[in-house]
Amino acid sequence: MRLNTGTSAFLELDVHNMTRVQAVAALDAALRRAKGAYRLRVIHGYHGGTVLRDAVRAHAAKHPQVLRVELGLNPGETDLVLREL
Repeated sequence: MRLNTGTSAFLELDVHNMTRVQAVAALDAALRRAKGAYRLRVIHGYHGGTVLRDAVRAHAAKHPQVLRVELGLNPGETDLVLREL
């Protein structure tokens, strides 16, 4: 798992090459550490299928810390809005 904390307001989590279970666990860990951040970008890829994408989006949609799930122009990424600016 790579959690890029370039700024405290925007975080990235790369879950490439993980299983569905590992990706959800990594997402939970990243959300626990995301204090003060307003957005978490999850990089799950899409060329290898949609298992990781679907797991990340389904789990994030039910998570109490996530306000909304946003789909960007890149189909291999999902943005999770944690708080409004």
